[in-house]
This record gives sequence, C-alpha cells and structure tokens, in this order.
Amino acid sequence: MLAKDNIELGEVLFTIPRSALLHQGTTKVSALLEKEKSTLESSSGWVPLLLALLYEYTSSQSHWRPYLSLWTDFKTLDHPMFWSKEERDKLLRGTGIPKAVDTDLANIRKEYTDVALPFINKHPDLWNPSTHTLELYTQLVAFVMAYSFQEPQAEEDEEDEDDDDDEDEEKAPNPPMMVPMADMLNHVSQHNANLEFTPDCLKMVCVRHIRKGEEVFNTYGEMANWQLLHMYGFSEPYPSNSNDTADIPITDLYEASKQGIQSDLDRQLIEEQWEMVHELIQEKEAFVFGKHGCLTDTELHTALKVLCLSKQEFSEFIENEGWEEVDEDDEAISFSLSNDGLPELKAAWKSLIHKTILLTLKSYGDDEDRDRALIEDQAALSKLSSRQQKALQVRFGQKSILYKLLELIGS
Repeated sequence: MLAKDNIELGEVLFTIPRSALLHQGTTKVSALLEKEKSTLESSSGWVPLLLALLYEYTSSQSHWRPYLSLWTDFKTLDHPMFWSKEERDKLLRGTGIPKAVDTDLANIRKEYTDVALPFINKHPDLWNPSTHTLELYTQLVAFVMAYSFQEPQAEEDEEDEDDDDDEDEEKAPNPPMMVPMADMLNHVSQHNANLEFTPDCLKMVCVRHIRKGEEVFNTYGEMANWQLLHMYGFSEPYPSNSNDTADIPITDLYEASKQGIQSDLDRQLIEEQWEMVHELIQEKEAFVFGKHGCLTDTELHTALKVLCLSKQEFSEFIENEGWEEVDEDDEAISFSLSNDGLPELKAAWKSLIHKTILLTLKSYGDDEDRDRALIEDQAALSKLSSRQQKALQVRFGQKSILYKLLELIGS
C-alpha cells in the first residue's frame, strides 16, 4: 500500500467494521462451531477458525467470496514448513527454526487427525475429508500465521481476572481473526502505521509521518528475523531489523559449565548447582540476546550467580534457602547484562558466557566467512535463491549479535 499524498501522525488510514472480520463468530457455520466447541479444543485454540476457513474457502456461495478471491495462492506460501527437511536443516542450521517447524508440523498433523477430522466426518453436509485435507489444513495454518490478527485482552478483563480467586491460570489469548484490508500491509520493525481495536471497529492509524509515494507499513510486533521467517515466510535484510535476537540454549551453558572439570567432587557440585538453576528459572530453554543486551536478564543473572559459587558459598546458599544479602534490583541486573554493563561483569561470569557463546556459534557450522562475504557483496547476494537469501539474513543476524557479545566480554 502506497501513500497517494502526505499522511500526518494520528491520521486514520482506513476503518474496518467488526461485521467485516472473518472468524468463527462471523462464518455461516458459526452456530454449529459454538454448539460443539467443547469437542474442538486443542493446544493451539485455532480449530474453530480453521474449520470456518475450510468451509468458506471451498464454498462457491460464501458471503466472503470477494475477500477470499484476494487471498494469495497457497502454493506461493514459502514458510520453512513448506521447505524440504533437508533444505531447512542445511540453510537454517543453528537458528532454532528447524526444531520449531518440526514441532509445528507434528502438532498440526495431530490436531487435524484427532480434532478436526472427526468433526469433518461428523458433518458431511458441510465438510468433506477429500476436499478438506491435511494439506489444505496445513496451508491454512500457515496463512493464518502470516495474515491474521489477534486482539489484545481488554484491560478490564485482566482486572476482572485478577479479582477472581477461582482462576489460577491466565486467561487464554483471543483467537486470531482475518482482517480484510489490514492484511494487505507489509511489516517492518520501523513501521509507520498500527492497527487499533475499538468496540465497534478496527482502525489503521498513522504513527509516523508518511510522505507521498512511501509504502505504508504495519507492525506484526517486535519480531526477530527467525520469528518473521518461521511465522510469516520472510525476513528483513540485515541489519535493518532492530528487533533481531539470538538465542543461547541453556544446554550450551550447561556444557560450558562442565568444561575443565576433572574431579568427581567438582562434577557433583556442578550437577547440584544445575539442579538449583532449573528450580529457580524453571522451564527456560534459552537465554535471549537482542542488539542492546540480554532480554532474559533475570534468568541469566540467576544462572550465572549460582554456577559461579564456590563449594562453600553454594553450601551456605542451600543452608540459608537463598541469598543472604539483599539482591540487586531489576534495573541493576538489566544494566549488568546490557551491552554497556557486560564488559564490567566478574571475570568468572564473562569466562562462562564466552565459553557458552563459542558452543552456540559451533551449531551454525563453519560458514561465517562465506556468509559475511555474501552479505557484503550485493551482486553475489542477488544470485542466491529467495530461500537462501532469507536464511542468510536470519543466520548472519543471529551470529552478528553473538560475535558482538564476544567483543564486549573479551577472551
């Protein structure tokens, strides 16, 4: 979408009435989906929407046909889930995407087989397993990932939830919905428009002056390149994504903490410390670094503090059931693991982070020089396939963050 004239901050670009939104509450089969919603529960929460889209997309009489006719050809969807496993594992090695896609595909198959297909078979007047196949279901999942919108929980709902003593868990997020017009806009991290939700309608509002002829960009959120490629099928060219991140798997920190251990006593101490780390930070799988420092600073700070205790200090920690002294405040912890604070960390902490980053970098393979040469040579970059280019942007962005960390903490 291009601006035909200058657009000022705060200007409403377009408005979408809620009656024009496509979701399980507005589809022709909404009453049936509502009536049998207890049989459509799944970990994703998307089954009612996907069944609605399966029905509307394949119905020649659909009320939504004018909108559906604008949808992209599903064969052009290029999420990594549509790449071969060999291509994913080769091009996206170390990025975390292959594992995420394998999990997605397993969950989609299970959801379709265990939840959607029995419902489809139960209602042959509306759905047909030979038309509404696993392949189409998977394509619709990818399309919803790339083009849907999710309405934030209303603040008053969150307050009501806090007051409800019977609710132990957070309220489930709103299911996604298809938003005509808004789904035409592309994303960049430095966007100039944003979708706002009101009780009666949705509004696309200008959040930064847009000059005549410029493209109007929405935001899908603060998304790293690996998330953009995984969920939307594209990545921002390096180094333009200000929200890019790199993950350091907690298993790499574990392996780094064991390096150089020779005695059984030291090995036992590390194992006990790791049990404590898992207890304190629970199910954290990775520590996340952005372009300005650690985004999971509290968890990493806790892990480093425990792992770098001497045997005596760890014994006192166990005996006292925690830290004896008043711990640092959140702001101090955040600064200590920011780009400005990392060079001032204790030597033992920097050494452990350094060893961990080297292990993480190994997971990408030995193509750093080649990747850098391609990034810096536009002619060579343009000769790569679209998938090779997108994968390169993800890989190189992540490795750049990790190499920057090595510079900051020294050897």
